[in-house]
This record gives sequence, C-alpha cells and structure tokens, in this order.
Amino acid sequence: MSEFPEGEHPLSSEEDALAIMTGGVPMGRWKEGQLFDGISPTPGLMSAANWFPKTESLGPDEMRIIFMGTSPMIRPGQANTSVFVQLGNGENFIFDLGEGSIGNYIAGGFALNELDKVFITHLHVDHFASLPYLYMFGGWSGRWHNPLQIYGPSGRTTEDGTNHMVEGMKQMCHWHRDAFSVFPVGQAWDLDVHEFDFRDNGGIIYDKDGVTVRHWERSHAKDGASGYRLDWNGLSVVWTGDGRPNRNDVEWAKGCDVYITETQASLMAISSGVAGVPPVVGRYTVDTHHTPGYAAGYMASLIEPRLLMTTHMAFDPYQNDETVVEIREHWKGPFHLGAPDGIVVNVTRDDIWVREGILPDYPNNRSPQQDFSSGQFVIPAPGTKREDIQNPGIRETEVDPAEYYPQGYHPDLLMEWPVDGEFVMSVEDMPPQLRQTMGENWRFREAYKEEMKRRSVDDSDK
Repeated sequence: MSEFPEGEHPLSSEEDALAIMTGGVPMGRWKEGQLFDGISPTPGLMSAANWFPKTESLGPDEMRIIFMGTSPMIRPGQANTSVFVQLGNGENFIFDLGEGSIGNYIAGGFALNELDKVFITHLHVDHFASLPYLYMFGGWSGRWHNPLQIYGPSGRTTEDGTNHMVEGMKQMCHWHRDAFSVFPVGQAWDLDVHEFDFRDNGGIIYDKDGVTVRHWERSHAKDGASGYRLDWNGLSVVWTGDGRPNRNDVEWAKGCDVYITETQASLMAISSGVAGVPPVVGRYTVDTHHTPGYAAGYMASLIEPRLLMTTHMAFDPYQNDETVVEIREHWKGPFHLGAPDGIVVNVTRDDIWVREGILPDYPNNRSPQQDFSSGQFVIPAPGTKREDIQNPGIRETEVDPAEYYPQGYHPDLLMEWPVDGEFVMSVEDMPPQLRQTMGENWRFREAYKEEMKRRSVDDSDK
C-alpha cells in the first residue's frame, strides 16, 4: 500500500526538477537562433502570437503601440494611417487619424471619449480624415467633461495651419453638431487646438505627467509637415509622418526605442499599375514626397533604434519581401513591417515584442470611460430641445407608433430628455454594471498612482 494519500505523488528531486525546467532553455548559456537580443515577449502577454482586445493590462513601465491604419491608399484591408500609443500610466496618444482608422479603434476596444489627444503630422486628408467622426461621435459617446485636444503644425500662411483646418471642420460639422445638441453636451463640442510653429525644430509641444512630445520639420513637398517623438519613463517612440529622408530625423530621433517611418518599395512600374496611375505619377510622387525602402534602412543605421518599423505602405506579397530586402541594404538590426492594420508592439526597457492584433469585424463599442475621482457620475444637460431646431410641422408627419408596434406592446417612448439641468449621482448608487464598465480606465489610472506611491515609499526606505 502506498505511503502517500490517494491522489498525491512523491516529489521529484531538485536535480530532476532542474533538468525538466531548464532542458532546452539557453538560460544565458548561449544565444539561440537568430533573434536579436531584447526581442522577446514582455511580461503579462496572454499570447505571444496575438493580441486580443481588452484581455491584457499594460505594466506600469510598459508602452504599447498599435497600428490602427497603415496605408496611404484606403481599402477594406487597410485604413489610412494612424499610430496609437498607450502608456502604462493610462494615457493614450493618437498620431494621425486617417480615413477608416477610427473603426479599428472601436474594434480594439477603445471608447471614443478616451481618445482625446490627437497629434497630426500634416494636413493631407489620409492623415486626419477620421477626425470629424471622433469629434462628433466622441462627444455623443461621453466626452462631456474634457475638450478634444488636437496638436498640429502651422503652415506658411494662416490658411495652411491646423487651426484653419479645424475651423473648416467645425463649419462642415455645423448641422451635425446642432442636431446632436439635443443630447447631453457639456464640453462635447469644445476643441483645444494646439498649433505649433512648424519651424521650431525640437520644440516640446506636450509636457505633462512625465510625458513629453517634441516635433521637427519634414520635407513633404509643402511646408508644415512634421515628425514627432514621445518620451515617457525611459521609453520613446518616433513617428516621422510622411516625407523625404532628412537629417532632422537623425538629430531628434537618435537612439529612440521604436523608430517608425513611412516607406515605399522601389517597384514603381508594378505598384503604379496596381494603384491605377501612370508610372511617371507614382515615381514623381515618391521622389518628391516619400521615403524609399533603401532610405528607410539608411536612416535607421544613423538613428540606431532598438526596433525599426515601416508603415504607410500597401501590404502586398509582391512588394513586402522587396521592402525587407531594401531595408536590409543598410540596416542589419531589428526590423518589422508596421502593417497590416492591427500590428501591436509591446515595449519595456528590456524587451520589445511584435504581434498581430485580432480585431473583430463586428465589435461592440466600449462603454464611455468616466473619471470617478469625485465620487460622482455627472451627465450634463442637453444644449437644445427638438422644438428649438426642428419645424413642428415635420414632427406632425411622423407615423403614430400605435400603427407599427404589435397589439399589446407599446413601449414608453422617451420623446423628451427626462430631467432638467445636469444629472448627478453618487458612484456608489450607480447600477453595478455601469459602474464597472464606465470606470475601467479610471481604476487603471488609480492603480498606477498607488504603484508609484508604493515605489516612492520603497525608495525612501532604502
């Protein structure tokens, strides 16, 4: 009869445990394979192959970069360019917001009202065309208490700057904005535009909570195109935006962790035909506006990032390999394509890891994220009523609901906003589901603050 209770087994020896746990693992004894040092999964990943929205929390010292749009030519498989940067302190930063990219943010599980800082590299439409949607529907989706922040370059003239573009957007959205004013408004339609002098190379345009963002000029046929570098907690990412290879990148991007540049493979005779334009147009466009693959690799060899990535490119088999070959002419370090849409990069001080994001085609929208620091949930009052903006005669033409609801069923229709003035409720009295879903990001930020306090105490005890 066994001396161990039923279901228990004798422990293996330490020698056997060591053989099992270390067998096949280099453990620092040699370099395995051809991966670069530091290219390995960061802690906390649920999967080393894929990122699944809303399944992972960032570590307090971690950055996540998601390519939400990756092509200059919009198509169902690739939206226009947008690079999303998430920080372990709960802050989010959008760099460019091209047409169609907003759908990937929704698929990624991000509430529209938490996308409140947008940095635009230049005013080509493929880099900002989703901004009107974020402006209008972000306000409807709970951006009641914080204006949308837009950062962008000036231009040669007032009409060439970001302020002028935003004023035009507001005019374009006038009808929409007025129609949506029957919903809770608050600061939903407020915009804070931070237009900076595009000539102020290296100027810092954002400096808050340990995060800095600086900019510099890029050569992109017209004055005003800019590149950006974000630094936080010893980590940094650069997005050049569009432009010709230039030495400003070398000065301001030098030594960054992730260097993201746009690039075009030297396959004009083929790619121009695929794009439906004469080769002379494709060749002229790249030679005056963009960065060839060879140049992207050369720039990386001067900047020496921990990881080079290229985006703003058609993700097609016929040119992907060519792009890699061109990059490798000068850059022998870590490299990964920043395409197709949904590519995810996790960055810590020790490791960098690239995965494919699994973005659903029919996602549910994330609940609007609210700051519950005050202990209250506040819904502002609508700005107008329907009778203020609609001819009553047209309402009289509406079909009587009794004609289309089935017999015995007639819901109580909410034809008027149910309260006067703002609505205020204690967070403790909120329905649990609402409190849980609407406070996710707030709880994450509070946890980060507690972690920083704990570290401060630990450091003072040393």
